[in-house]
Amino acid sequence: MQQKQQTDHLAELIGPGGRFEVVATKIGGRSLHVYKDRPPSLRTYLEAAARRPERTHLVQGDVRYTFAETLARIGSLAASLAELGVVKGDRVALLAANAPDWMIGYWATVSMGAIAVPLNAWWKAEELEFVLQDCGAKVLFCDPRRYQTVEPVLDRLAALEHVAVFGEDAAGRAQAFEPLASGRAEAALPDVAIDEDDPSAIIYTSGTTGRPKGAIQTHRITIANFMNMKVAAHLGAKRSAESGKDPDRPKPRPTEQNCWLAIVPFFHVTGLNSIAIPAMATGGKIVILPPGRFDPELAMRTMAAEEVTTLAGVPTIMTRLLESPAFGSHDMRSLKTISYGGAPPPSHLVARLAEHFPWLVGGGPSTVYGLTEAAAVVATNTGADHRRKPESCGHPVATVEVKIMGSDGREAPVGERGEILAKGPTISPGYWNRPEDNAKTFADGWFHTGDIGKVDEEGFLYILDRAKDMIIRGGENIYCIEIEDVIDQHPDVVECAVVGVSHEDWGEEVKAVVVVREGSALDEQAVKDHCSERLANYKVPTYVDLATEPLPRNPAGKVLKQALRGSEHTFVEDATSDSTL
Repeated sequence: MQQKQQTDHLAELIGPGGRFEVVATKIGGRSLHVYKDRPPSLRTYLEAAARRPERTHLVQGDVRYTFAETLARIGSLAASLAELGVVKGDRVALLAANAPDWMIGYWATVSMGAIAVPLNAWWKAEELEFVLQDCGAKVLFCDPRRYQTVEPVLDRLAALEHVAVFGEDAAGRAQAFEPLASGRAEAALPDVAIDEDDPSAIIYTSGTTGRPKGAIQTHRITIANFMNMKVAAHLGAKRSAESGKDPDRPKPRPTEQNCWLAIVPFFHVTGLNSIAIPAMATGGKIVILPPGRFDPELAMRTMAAEEVTTLAGVPTIMTRLLESPAFGSHDMRSLKTISYGGAPPPSHLVARLAEHFPWLVGGGPSTVYGLTEAAAVVATNTGADHRRKPESCGHPVATVEVKIMGSDGREAPVGERGEILAKGPTISPGYWNRPEDNAKTFADGWFHTGDIGKVDEEGFLYILDRAKDMIIRGGENIYCIEIEDVIDQHPDVVECAVVGVSHEDWGEEVKAVVVVREGSALDEQAVKDHCSERLANYKVPTYVDLATEPLPRNPAGKVLKQALRGSEHTFVEDATSDSTL
């Protein structure tokens, strides 16, 4: 019954005459489903923001910019870029921790038809040199800390003409950013024709294997992703309204403005497309935590003070909030949405969040399955459905099609495993300068995700593993996520990761790296016994590493499994694993 209601609500929203009517159209010679009424470019959101001049938009510490102040800085910086010779199609790179001026740099770039290139702020000089060469950046904006990292390779970047450092002080060959962003008062946005299929950004993949590849984002796919999120939000609100008829169900605290807490880096597709774009488009506020390791108590105090309505991150962040001694000490009833992605959530986390935040829109937290190449969101599972099927990432969003491809090259039947393929207006047109990769990864309009999954009889999508993370032991396929889910169920486990390690006889053996709860007496044998009660013997980890520090992760929240491989007992501690930069 619930599923039928959800289907009916979606049909009302996207069907003929619906608020978000979807129609079929030809794009690049292929038929896709798109929103009939959609903005022509991201500049539309800047124009809409001008109608909300007094609202606060960007906050970090003592810095608070209204929309009027934000737009003034964007206009000034865009004019400065034009004076520096930047034209439509040029690449402007951003290398910094989350900051208001990061957002100013992004919006100034896309407003003039240039292409923003967010760079991973944890990369070292060699990695930065590769990406800056690959994209051919003409301008680089960076914060002082990252300037020190990249400065040794700047002279080897032939295409790079200008470097500006955030703040009022120049450094080395770099000029100061502040005069560029504030020195041209009342500057209007450049009058440039922008087509919806023009590139707006190049977002480089995490680089967990091999060299990073730059996934091209266009104005069309970025806007389509945001509109898919709006439809998903409307479905959640509809579900929440129905359950709200229960007088005992708590209500969120009323707020005047939607507000996002930015704990995800802006250089990641989630931070940019799922936080920054929606906030600008809807007149929302973005609150940016100070650089440094994630502090749960500070985050909760900030959420209470700024009336944060949306919290998005990785499951580990949500666990750390719940485990904090300060949890319950701050009023977070302004929160309407909690969502996570980048890694599958432990089933107990879903229940705990629903218990502690019963007033959430949709009746509970949401999990999101997304990829850089898909502009952020492919599928989402919310509220009652998420509690009912916590292992599933839900249904594909409104304009995205998903199918499961078997090893024989045919679409797999319901319930059978295979590679997940996705198609829709949010799928990248390809990687920058990678024609061979594009031919394989974006074949016939379908994006080959490299993820292994299945679809159940109700159409719910399940992520079973990354193809490259699958362990083959003596000819048996072992899916890491299955073992991780079992280990995560142990009450003394905070988080875990499973990897394959070389074995002379079996080809590969199973190794688990387990972060144990403080004060726990959990040992290696206890982990193995826990698994052997629930898994076939060949899936039980042969090697178990116990740790107290968080698992090493990249900025996208994905565990750096290559740091956990190697010998049978190798754990690499990484101070950045839960850092906000």
